[in-house]
Amino acid sequence: MRFIVSSTVLSAHLQAISRVINSKNALPILDCFLFELQDGTLSVTVSDSETTMVTSLEVVESDADGRFAVVARTLLDALKEIPEQPLTFEVDLDTLEMTVQYQNGKYNLVGQNADEFPTPVVLGENAVHVEMEASVLLNGINRSLFATGDDELRRVMNGIYFDITPEDITMVASDGRKLVRCKTLAAHGDERAAFILPKKPANLMKNLLSKEQGEVRIEFDDRNASFTLENYRMVCRLIEGRYPNYNLVIPKNNPNKIIVDRMSLIGALKRVSVFSSQASSLIKLRMEQDCLVVSAQDIDFSTSAEEKMACQYGGAPMSIGFNSSFLLDILNNISADEVCIELADPSRAGVVVPVEQEDKEDLLMLLMPVMLND
Repeated sequence: MRFIVSSTVLSAHLQAISRVINSKNALPILDCFLFELQDGTLSVTVSDSETTMVTSLEVVESDADGRFAVVARTLLDALKEIPEQPLTFEVDLDTLEMTVQYQNGKYNLVGQNADEFPTPVVLGENAVHVEMEASVLLNGINRSLFATGDDELRRVMNGIYFDITPEDITMVASDGRKLVRCKTLAAHGDERAAFILPKKPANLMKNLLSKEQGEVRIEFDDRNASFTLENYRMVCRLIEGRYPNYNLVIPKNNPNKIIVDRMSLIGALKRVSVFSSQASSLIKLRMEQDCLVVSAQDIDFSTSAEEKMACQYGGAPMSIGFNSSFLLDILNNISADEVCIELADPSRAGVVVPVEQEDKEDLLMLLMPVMLND
């Protein structure tokens, strides 16, 4: 079996899917790329047993169809150093001996039996499908991924919840202390449905979508989901279980609203939080008439800081405490120039929304307060 392929095109596709491979695998075959050549199209598959990703590319020429596996790390590192040029693969499908020839040299490798590679998951007949623009899906994952949890006892919180209705699609993530709800009106389903996408596949999609355009076809059943892009397809195991009703934790009546410049607040938080306690990262926000006071102190080291900044606020004076790292995460994942922080009282969650929402988007972030001693 012999085929010729562009070195940079092959290397780029292999780099994109190689993130699926775990550093340690129970099955040696999962350390490999599975190459399958059929009718001039080369498909390369990787898997970690829960997530499988396939990429397809056209070869320059080929003389036969066939399939073989090869250790991923060896091939990736070897191709990384080759500039753009044709690569000629010659593979003996009986002995699995391989030769990769390039302009000034060649590599000799030994492949592995392709039949040992796990068979791909097939979705059930009851699979639901929706379509989204790549940019819309990327935006939702980008906004919500940071808020996912890491709690093995509450696994449903360790992913992004897709809540699909005939009107819109909402992506939700929460670790119990912060929550993101990103609703897009630019996509919808035919019926009400939902699934929880684990953190690793969400990260993989985030890396792929930044280079993709066009529609993404999403199909899912009770256990697995499939994401089909122009040159890539990912099938992953979903997190099973019932996601909490996120709308119940979002406080509805928040009479105290403060509008502030987002970048100015980020700057003040970064400066003042240096003086907060390392254990709690507690910062205090005090709202007065058109004035916001950001302060922090570390009693153990007798250090403190305070900074005043202009804002729009007309409610009663109040103070509330937040974890500065979590509040910075929220502000960094909003793109608007100004944000509105909606508060009821110091014991209830603060709601952060952009003053101007992006087109066909409804973004809301929530942060639980930290109790103040004073």
